[in-house]
Amino acid sequence: MTAPLVIAGTDTDVGKTVFAAALAGALGAAYWKPVQAGLTGETDSQTVARLAGPKLGRILPETYRLALAASPHLAAEREGLEIDPERLALPIAPRPLVVELAGGLMVPLNRKTLNLDLLAAWQAPVVLCARTALGTINHSLLSLAALRQTGCSILGVAFVGTENESSETTIAEMGRVRRLGRLDLIPELTPTSLQAAFLAGFDVQDFVAEHSL
Repeated sequence: MTAPLVIAGTDTDVGKTVFAAALAGALGAAYWKPVQAGLTGETDSQTVARLAGPKLGRILPETYRLALAASPHLAAEREGLEIDPERLALPIAPRPLVVELAGGLMVPLNRKTLNLDLLAAWQAPVVLCARTALGTINHSLLSLAALRQTGCSILGVAFVGTENESSETTIAEMGRVRRLGRLDLIPELTPTSLQAAFLAGFDVQDFVAEHSL
């Protein structure tokens, strides 16, 4: 049995869905987005299904599918709902599972529970996706500090964007965290180009060896 890998981001739209698709495809993993907020256009699960490639395992259905593209707590309230964290227990599967959070660590799921609380309860290895653009040092170090403060297990940081050696090195050193690699920007995003970019920027074994149960 393998423990799920959780993909968290330093912010919204940091690139974690594309990264999750690449990782799930490389590992032959299943994919789960517990909370989907925003149903106009392609959902994150649909994006992963389109981009991950032929090795992708099953796409697990979202526990909550919310129409409004907003913070999960607000999107749920607009539908007269409250997200129940107990319904978001991690499935343990015989094959790898990539789990993608909705938004950043401090995003509320309800008026009492943050994404970070969910991670602390799960105790699964976290891959933090971070931009390489201006502002990434602040966002990344704050996110790493929050993860450590709540006792979360951090596998490492995966950067997304054009190379920024200074920022990437600074985050890894000052954040005392493994620098897993970087997913470069891809002009024409296809399953083939995504897998090629992922394999050029990461060592798949870094995501395999340390999360077996």
